[in-house]
Amino acid sequence: MVSSSPITTEVAARLRLAIVRTARRLRQEALGAEATELSPTLTAALATVSRHGPLTPSELARRERIKRPTATRTVANLEAAGLIERTADPEDGRACIVSATAEGTALLKRIRGRKNAYIARRLRKLEPDEIETLERAAALLERMLEDEDSA
Repeated sequence: MVSSSPITTEVAARLRLAIVRTARRLRQEALGAEATELSPTLTAALATVSRHGPLTPSELARRERIKRPTATRTVANLEAAGLIERTADPEDGRACIVSATAEGTALLKRIRGRKNAYIARRLRKLEPDEIETLERAAALLERMLEDEDSA
């Protein structure tokens, strides 16, 4: 494990800025020509439901690290947009489970396709060794996030 040296702090600051700027650019790219009113929060929740669903609103709240009332509003907004559907929880009749609709899955596919194309266009401008470096960096970032999720 690396100590919190000035170099580590500087790397953290530069990495944070690069990630924030990349995330902002990807959000802008996701809209593309097909402007959608889906906020980053709703998009993230839809992606979580698609990847981990069907799940309960409480599970969505836990995975998205949001409060349960926020998850309830998010589910209602996604359902109103036709992007997710609720069904009765077979284990608890008082609860519901949510899953992505075909329309929600198709929207995510379009958004991801635009984002991937944006990154791919930038990668084509790099040298093979630079791409390998980014591949290693992606693996490290994934590991950092997995470590956080398991904590």
